[in-house]
Amino acid sequence: MSTQVTARPFLVSAASGRDAHHLRMVVLILLSAALLLSVAVYGLDYYSLDKMDRPFSPKYKLLKPSGTLGLPLGVLGFFLFLGLFLYPLRKRWAWLGKQGNSRHWLDVHVLLGCSAPVVVALHASFKFHGIAGVAFWIMTAVALSGIIGRYLYTQIPRNLSAAELSLQEARQMQEQWTQALQAQRLFSKAELAALLRFPTPEQVQGMSLFLALGCMIGIDIVRPFHMAALRRRALDARGTLATLGGFLEAGNAELESAVQLAKRQAAISKRVLFLSRAQQVFHLWHVVHRPFSYSFAVLATVHIVVVMLFGLL
Repeated sequence: MSTQVTARPFLVSAASGRDAHHLRMVVLILLSAALLLSVAVYGLDYYSLDKMDRPFSPKYKLLKPSGTLGLPLGVLGFFLFLGLFLYPLRKRWAWLGKQGNSRHWLDVHVLLGCSAPVVVALHASFKFHGIAGVAFWIMTAVALSGIIGRYLYTQIPRNLSAAELSLQEARQMQEQWTQALQAQRLFSKAELAALLRFPTPEQVQGMSLFLALGCMIGIDIVRPFHMAALRRRALDARGTLATLGGFLEAGNAELESAVQLAKRQAAISKRVLFLSRAQQVFHLWHVVHRPFSYSFAVLATVHIVVVMLFGLL
């Protein structure tokens, strides 16, 4: 992979498809949140009732698990979960693997995984017992582990086609960003020191997997504060106030370009440093995530079969 490509064309090419996907995801998230929140707010007085009092509520026939709305919610939750299996199937079916971007598929996968437990909870009227209750909590564990998996995915450097980069390729990318960052004149090395301060490779290799994961997350949490500090160094009091202490983008194109370069340099440097540890945690995550997913599929199928054989409750 050549390192002669400048950072600016790389940013432009990466941003074009990313922005469109980001917009689609924002729309899907807002629609999903609006739908689920509407049902939850409408049924709040019903969901807060004791199980013995619910049959006397005027919303009982609508919101009970077998109700006019409750049953479709259960069907929707099950199909949302089935949709989760499209992402792993994409890796096995060549024709499906050629459709779209792997990162985009993963984002939709995570959205489905986060939405499905909420839909199932509404279907069950927030009363979890028996097989259905066990299935719900397993599904919740799948959703939470999926969020962690999405984070781990981003910690492994990839190119624009979402193919995993080797350590050598990742270091070449790191050098590219380093050269671009050195070319800017707005921030000195001393001013960038806090943003680019990391543990040594020896310290990282000596960490346990869980400590390494916590360290990665901690670095990402404090990065926005370092970026805000960089903005404040270049802004006057009025600009600092307008950007809420540097946490919002300033109207200065040169400043934002330098800040974004620093952000990307910090991100790729951290990923190169933690690459082997992130790969190990990611492998461990797969070992845990998949059995939970398959367990829920089995329990959900058993629940549906039981309901169909013995009638809806």
